[in-house]
Parts: sequence; C-alpha cells; structure tokens
Amino acid sequence: MTPAAQLAQGLLAAGIDLPTTAQRQLLDYAALLSKWNKTYRLTGLSDPSQTVSHHLLDSLAVLPFVGAPPLLDVGSGGGMPGIPLAIARPTLDVVLLDSNSKKAAFMRQVAIELGLANIAVHCGRVEDYRPCADFATITARAFSPLSELVKLSRHLLGEGGHWLAMKGAWPRDEIACLPADLRVNGIHRLVVPGVDGERHLVVMSKKHAEHSGDG
Repeated sequence: MTPAAQLAQGLLAAGIDLPTTAQRQLLDYAALLSKWNKTYRLTGLSDPSQTVSHHLLDSLAVLPFVGAPPLLDVGSGGGMPGIPLAIARPTLDVVLLDSNSKKAAFMRQVAIELGLANIAVHCGRVEDYRPCADFATITARAFSPLSELVKLSRHLLGEGGHWLAMKGAWPRDEIACLPADLRVNGIHRLVVPGVDGERHLVVMSKKHAEHSGDG
C-alpha cells in the first residue's frame, strides 16, 4: 500500500476529514522526516513504512482534544504531534520547542518547505522558555513523566488551559505522582490505525484555573 493510500485509509478509519492539500502536506512532511532521519536520528522509528501510522496518524489522534490556540509542543523532536496538528488546523498557531539544535533546524526547514505560516520553532529548554504570552494547550509526546512535564512547563500554561500528554500504556504510577494542585480531566484510550500498541492521552489542568471565578 502506498503512503497516500495508507494515510487516506487511516484518516477514514479515524473519522478525520482533511482536504487533499493537507494530506499532501502530511505526506511531504513524512518524506522529509524519513530523509533527514537517516542522518540526524530525529525519531527512533527504523521502518519508514510505519511513518504514516506511527507518526502522522498517531499525532492526529489527539486532534479532537485540541481547543483554542496557541499550542506549545514540548520536546517536539521531529515535530510530533505539533507539525501534523498545524497542517490539519491551519488556523492553529503552534510553537515547536526542542533543546536539540539539529531537530530544531529540521522543524524550521519543514515549516519553510511546506509553507506552514502557523508554525514557529524555539530551540531551548522548556523551563527556560519565557514567551510574551501563555499557551492554551501544551502537548507532549513521550517527553517525560507527567509530574516532570507539569513542573517544567506550568509557567507556560494560560488560565483555563490544558496539557495533552501522549502516553503508551495507562500511566497509573505517573498519575499517582502528580501534585495536589493538578486536575486530571480525563484519560482517553486512543485507537490509531496501523498501531498495535496501547496509546493513551492524559488531559490535565491546574485546579485553581477552573475555580478562579468563584467568589
């Protein structure tokens, strides 16, 4: 099966409707990822035939949970899930953050080659990042334990915002270690076409954000 057919079939199975232009951009991104990965080890995936399922469709599985912009993708690496989300939602402003300069250079090149004006790339550590505005959504894919993600990035989450943390198996131990002022809004099992392993999305927010209007 060609990557284009694999993507179209996967999107249909996932119930995600994307225009032809977006699907072409996703495939172009996958091609760039495979090309650069040979030299820079952007991902740990060694089988290029799994790029569509394990990177594109896996990233897009969180699309229904993404709300208002802007979105920060922490430890974006090769650009996941941030780049697929930015392609799928052109009105979503996305900042891709990674401390590895080669990975940041790759993500900038993708944004340029694919004409993704809604993407910005920041090279640096998340705990040192001080943008001029907060984020409504912070995503992370296999970045760190949940408590570490919250600790390092909580200064970047705006009032009423959410973390969307992508995990494999249900992270019971990690959830048990979360600070008391964090609320787990939901744990969702993600079904990704072509991916056999478990996938879960943990949605979290600051407790005080939900009660900030109480008198």
